[in-house]
Amino acid sequence: MPNRLADESSPYLLQHQNNPVDWYPWGPEALERAKREEKPIFLSVGYSACHWCHVMEHESFENAEIAAAMNRDFVCVKVDREERPDLDQIYMIAVHAMTGRGGWPMSLFLTPGLEPFYGGTYWPPSASRGMQGFDQILDAVARAWRERREQVGEQARELTKRLQASHVPPAVEGELTESLLLDAAAALERAFDFQHGGFGGAPKFPHAMDLMMLLRVWRRWPRDGILDMVRLTLDRMAAGGMYDHLGGGFARYSVDERWLVPHFEKMLYDNALLATCYIEGYQAVGDERYATVARETLDYLLRDMRDAAGGFYSAEDADSEGEEGKFYVWTPGEIATLLGEEAAKTFCYVYDVTNEGNFEGYNILNLPKSVGQAAQLLGRDEGQLAAELADGRAMLLSARSKRVRPGLDDKVLVAWNGLAIDALARAGAALGEPRYTEAAVRAATFLLDSLRREDGRLLHTWKGGAAKLDAYLDDYTYFANALVSLYEATFDERWIDEAIGLMETVREHFADAEVGGFFYTADDHELLIARNKDFMDQSVPSGNAVAATALVRLAKLTGRGDLLSEAERVFQAGKGVMQRAPTAAGQLLLALDLYVGPTYEIAIVGDAATGPTADAIADLRRRFVPNKVVACRAKADEGSAGLAALFSGKTTAAEAPAVYVCRDFACEAPVSGAAGVAEVWQRLSEPRRAN
Repeated sequence: MPNRLADESSPYLLQHQNNPVDWYPWGPEALERAKREEKPIFLSVGYSACHWCHVMEHESFENAEIAAAMNRDFVCVKVDREERPDLDQIYMIAVHAMTGRGGWPMSLFLTPGLEPFYGGTYWPPSASRGMQGFDQILDAVARAWRERREQVGEQARELTKRLQASHVPPAVEGELTESLLLDAAAALERAFDFQHGGFGGAPKFPHAMDLMMLLRVWRRWPRDGILDMVRLTLDRMAAGGMYDHLGGGFARYSVDERWLVPHFEKMLYDNALLATCYIEGYQAVGDERYATVARETLDYLLRDMRDAAGGFYSAEDADSEGEEGKFYVWTPGEIATLLGEEAAKTFCYVYDVTNEGNFEGYNILNLPKSVGQAAQLLGRDEGQLAAELADGRAMLLSARSKRVRPGLDDKVLVAWNGLAIDALARAGAALGEPRYTEAAVRAATFLLDSLRREDGRLLHTWKGGAAKLDAYLDDYTYFANALVSLYEATFDERWIDEAIGLMETVREHFADAEVGGFFYTADDHELLIARNKDFMDQSVPSGNAVAATALVRLAKLTGRGDLLSEAERVFQAGKGVMQRAPTAAGQLLLALDLYVGPTYEIAIVGDAATGPTADAIADLRRRFVPNKVVACRAKADEGSAGLAALFSGKTTAAEAPAVYVCRDFACEAPVSGAAGVAEVWQRLSEPRRAN
């Protein structure tokens, strides 16, 4: 018989609905039972695309004997970390404190008062590979609760005190200057893999925010070595097996240092962040391959990850038919059957497909050599070879589409959709692709229409027509920042008004009035054992860092000093993180780059949709000018009050467009006409020379 999880909407919880474990979702029923029966809580946290979560389920949670012990001695609670990131953050800090590491599945034992006293990640069902068995742990924890409850309680209280104090970063004196960016670049250079690109060894993660930060450092202090780090990483990631050469998009990370073997799950947030990163790479160096990777990644989202209502799903699983990566791998015989012997021979040579395989006897498509290098070695014309390979990829993609797909997590999260909207808006502008801008508009409209309470506050998650759970800091800040990008891609002032409204809610309900920065949960959120405040990026940017980004952008567009002051408080509160752990503060450093400037407020008066004004805007959008905000109106005195200050005193010109370049709302003389405006854009896009 299904357990209580059968009534949940989370795909992850539904995966466990037929376990013999008497699972509860997090909520009053479970928590009150634990108090009433004086039983500890076993808290299991994971997500639907998590491979080792599936392993622990099959090994332990489907094991009748282990389930009986769980049901007898504990109140068992299952949590989707993507639905409840507030719980995940708090208890992951506890696991790190207890074990020195973290990950999913996250497995914790709590007192009925929700205080953690023992925890870890994956445990095998019985002792193996030098690890304790889950059966042993269940028995030991149950005995400790029965026989040494006072000692267990004291341990839990001490750990909880540490969790409650963890949100207060140590105070750091000194000014906020661009030297923080230079120091961060030096730290990244020390961690850089100059052979394969990326940072550190295996497993290797993309670090999109750090790459974008390095582009800004290169722009401030032009040095080929900095740009080479970005280019090598972008090149190797796109050539490796972590990139889906047939369907577009990136897997979560590479299990090796060469980007060859992916952990095959595909997450919405990774693909949104990496699409943005490749767009910036294209703008900075003009490499069309980067534009192609961005397009293919966003096309993957539009094709496979978009709900009919307009929002984007959360993830695709690593597993299909119970095997990791089965959907994505190939044999030479399969390819020969589809392409014919001669074409298959070429395809397999280029994409590293062999009889031995590069992954458990099968082959992950990758490019050890570029198509140009392969053409030279084969004595082929590069254009003809590229066309032949494109035809082959299309045939393999069509055949792959008939395989059993990996599981789909079809819940729509506001925060991750904010990242997707931001990427689509930036791509639509930079690449001149209206379909991406239209998809961003549709997704933003969907979130505003379907994931808000009656009082206008956001909800966190939506699935199958129903939204639930009050939104977190990430939801508000990612979405607000995306709406600023959407405004700059469309010049529809509705998006600026909505972004301002979201950030006003953040200031009212999430702010830490004493220390600065923002808590992860609102002041009227469910009472938990701690109220977390994050400044470090994890797999996604920190909510405080994106708050600072959105606040600076809005302050520059609106002229509101209060928004800039709020951003300054975030920077001061997070300065210690930028100094001590710059490799975990990429997004905060991106925001700081915008804050310390010089950052330009560009006001354009003219018709953005047609003629010379449209051409001038398109030219600017193709360039890498990260330190700017852009506003455009056909008539300077008509539009939202939010932008009134920027357009005050601006007029049209006899030769469109009229362009005003300002800093802190002090504007240079207006420039008009195509030639004059092009000169301005060239000046703004040139990297600065070192002092």
